[in-house]
Amino acid sequence: MSGVGDFPRLEIIRARPRHADDLASLHARLFDDPWDGEGFAEQLRQPGAKAFIARVGDPPEAAGFILGRVAADEAEILSLGVRADLRRRGLAARLLGAMRRAAKRARAHRLYLEVAAGNGTALSFYRGRGFRACGRRAAYYRRAGRPAEDALVLYLAL
Repeated sequence: MSGVGDFPRLEIIRARPRHADDLASLHARLFDDPWDGEGFAEQLRQPGAKAFIARVGDPPEAAGFILGRVAADEAEILSLGVRADLRRRGLAARLLGAMRRAAKRARAHRLYLEVAAGNGTALSFYRGRGFRACGRRAAYYRRAGRPAEDALVLYLAL
């Protein structure tokens, strides 16, 4: 895929266990409590695992990822992230689209995720793509030096 945002080249590839270290490296740049390569590899080996990496440039560099899973007729996004220097250029939407298509192919009827209640940017992104709130998990996110934060559970009908 080319011409997306202001990228000369964009590709969305399916992530496999061999990509675990790349995913862990990217996750560490994006989140306070990063997952390691073995954690990603274990997730990617699970039945129903769905994951995609956005790569931009020539040569391609990892720019973002989405990791989820499908079980029975439900799908869940476990993590989604885009490098800070590449945000607001359509990468998260492309990754979400790849996950939606994969979940639908796997016959899921709903796609779920949790997001920090105070993350207005993420909430706006998801709501703008049709996600609706269906629950709240009190004090779900615990981060060193900060008070625990609730998570909102969102879903999208597929």
